[in-house]
Amino acid sequence: MSTHGDKIALADKNVRLFIAFRAFFNARFYYPVFTILFLDFGLTLEQFALLNVAWAASIVLLEVPSGALADIFGRKNLLVFSATLMVIEMILLCIVPTGHPNLIFGVFLINRIFSGTAEAAASGADEALAYDALQQAGMADKWGRVLERQMRVQSMTYIGAMSLGAAVYDPNLVHHVLKWFGWGITITQSVTLRFPIYLTLVMAVLTLITTLRMEEINTHEPSAQGQSFQNKPSILNAFKLTLRAGLWILQTPFVFVVIMFGLLFDHTIRMLLTLNSQYFRLIELPEASFGVIGSGMATLGLFIPTIALKLVQRRSPSFNLAIVTILTLTGLVGITFVWPLWGLLPMLVLSSVMYFSRFFVSHYLNQATPSEQRATVLSFKGLSYNLSYGLIGILYSILVATIRQNILVDSASPSDVLLENAVFANALGWFPWYFLILFAFFMIFARQKSGHFNHNHRT
Repeated sequence: MSTHGDKIALADKNVRLFIAFRAFFNARFYYPVFTILFLDFGLTLEQFALLNVAWAASIVLLEVPSGALADIFGRKNLLVFSATLMVIEMILLCIVPTGHPNLIFGVFLINRIFSGTAEAAASGADEALAYDALQQAGMADKWGRVLERQMRVQSMTYIGAMSLGAAVYDPNLVHHVLKWFGWGITITQSVTLRFPIYLTLVMAVLTLITTLRMEEINTHEPSAQGQSFQNKPSILNAFKLTLRAGLWILQTPFVFVVIMFGLLFDHTIRMLLTLNSQYFRLIELPEASFGVIGSGMATLGLFIPTIALKLVQRRSPSFNLAIVTILTLTGLVGITFVWPLWGLLPMLVLSSVMYFSRFFVSHYLNQATPSEQRATVLSFKGLSYNLSYGLIGILYSILVATIRQNILVDSASPSDVLLENAVFANALGWFPWYFLILFAFFMIFARQKSGHFNHNHRT
């Protein structure tokens, strides 16, 4: 039987590996050149959009079942599976030949499906493994500090990935570096376009090694029904656990409201962060600065978790909700002015909201959720986030098409660049109203739940 010292040692190990996993898994060196990387391989914008749909669909379809499978078959097993898929998806991009459009699209489609599946498999399982280790050692109250440390480490690796990924993609910069070392090698874009992929493959291998070192644990005393699921692992029982966790969320107002407000902030701001390169162009920032700006935005993760930790320790969930709501509205209204250069400030505010929101949601959900269904509940959160993100993407596409048509009807034919800028600037004005309407709806719903969100769930 494990001693208390053994449990503490196991908790320390799993927490360290959880932090390493998050850092390696999310250090994607191709993020600063994500769109142009696909296009430089020979894909079209329409194919790029389809590939992103395939990625999102994979996550939505597999998010919750993967959480249940983690609760049934083991969180470590799902994480090893996720890391293995990451290795395979990056190898595919390393070896796919250029000059064959149909083959390239097929390989990228497999890559996107594997990537989405890996995201779904990891979602919930990594947090559950770390949190349960702490709970077993009687240190569940340390989870806030773990999140603080994890976000800091992930931000530092993200800063490095953004900066280095953009740098190695630039053939001119690579050529100058090689020349400085005395190597007269001519480097072209066809060569450097894979450099961020090679670096991400290294991260994938480190991710796999990290998951293999994790230890599965049984920290809980589940209900009779939960115990029967654990004793008879099967796909059927995984779906039974999924249904049971879904019903539990609906019957637990505080948890349901936390997930609901979390998705409100996440999908609205994530949509804008996806479009940030277009916004940066609109506010007259040079394209060469995008990677540096992305790294700068990631530095928010170095200190915001510390503030968030103090807030969950000293303030109620309703107070923290008010803070992120005010920040969100400030950022959403700010971007509508599209101030040259200074327009970067409201985007920084919105980025800070993402860190606050993710910290608060993880803290409150892990605190309120029974261990035997923790991964499943966290996967429901991931599902709601990605589903709402897909829906706002569809709404945004309809909005943009409508605005473009109205501009073409009301004015002479503008240039393509002017048209896209005008459409985008008009679309930004709708985001504050969209957020306010949904926020009002969610507040009415939360009030009807007898004010459960006002309960003082502090550490």
